Amino acid sequence: MLRRVIGALLLIAAIMGPAIHLDAAARKSSPRHSGTAAQALSFHNPLEMGADPCLFWYKGWYYLSTTKAVDVSLRRARRLGELRTARDQVVWQDPMTARFHDVWAAEFHLLDTGDRPRWFLYYTSDNGKNDASHRIYVAQSAGTDPMGPYTFVAQLQTDPEDQFYAIDPTVLKLPDGSLYLFWCGRPSPAGQGLYVSRMKNPWTLTGTRTYLPASGFGCPSVREGPELLQHSGKLFLVYSMCGASTPDYRLGMLYADVKSDLLNPASWKQYPRIVFARVDQYGVYGPGHCYFFKSPDRTQDWIAYHAKSGSADTYADRSTRAQRFTWSPDGIPDFGLPLPLDRTLAPPSGEPPLPAAAQ
Repeated sequence: MLRRVIGALLLIAAIMGPAIHLDAAARKSSPRHSGTAAQALSFHNPLEMGADPCLFWYKGWYYLSTTKAVDVSLRRARRLGELRTARDQVVWQDPMTARFHDVWAAEFHLLDTGDRPRWFLYYTSDNGKNDASHRIYVAQSAGTDPMGPYTFVAQLQTDPEDQFYAIDPTVLKLPDGSLYLFWCGRPSPAGQGLYVSRMKNPWTLTGTRTYLPASGFGCPSVREGPELLQHSGKLFLVYSMCGASTPDYRLGMLYADVKSDLLNPASWKQYPRIVFARVDQYGVYGPGHCYFFKSPDRTQDWIAYHAKSGSADTYADRSTRAQRFTWSPDGIPDFGLPLPLDRTLAPPSGEPPLPAAAQ
């Protein structure tokens, strides 16, 4: 029996390519600290029963948002594992009926406005009639508290005539301060695909939008949920493919030089393998729609993502998980395998210790 399990896992590794390593994934995500306090800080996934996570660390707190459909909520905690029991707080509920239905995939970005940094909340919603009316909107915080309060700023005009579906916004800020919006839009050979546009400021797009072709590795539909990593002069655009309700939802990747013309599709190269996908032996299906964050001491890289606990075609069983990832010697992100829910994980480095009474 053990031989069959090991053989199956090695087959998965061979299919998904050298970017995924079974032993390395297990080592990187296993507790590496000793002592009662470190054991108490260890955690288990999931962090929340929700999808499309945005998870970040700011001034002593983790913040987590997932899709709630009717509003945008945040929960916060001092330690990653404590997000499981933290309470959600509504930070934005759009008062306009034309844009308060099907609120999906909110993201929070701290950006300069000329006077001081503020949090910008990017989200997508529709008017309740059909998903074709989905557009991208921006709200802005009054100060530097991610919890707000927020006020509405603008709709991002992702096409000149405001004709096309647009979801899953994320913002890239380059070292020179320039801003780019990446999103999932229509039309596309895959039904909905990846787009990029330059930003004049955090609430205004400028110039034309550019469609970025991306492989589905046999999946004919959906390229969505773009997220960016910057590392050693390279940009890595990690995207989700296939239907989000299916067990085959998974991650692919494009890459480009950080100094290249990001609006030129030729600047982006397709990474030749799937970088994160289902592992049936672990009971993990449909891992995708990720977000990247640093450990509190900024020495580790982590991926937050949602995945399903079963192989049925449904949105109902998606939950948010997090695990550490590393970089290969040639500078490529190595996400390993999505880990099972019964795996005990070491916390991100630099988390504050538990109070003495709790140890």
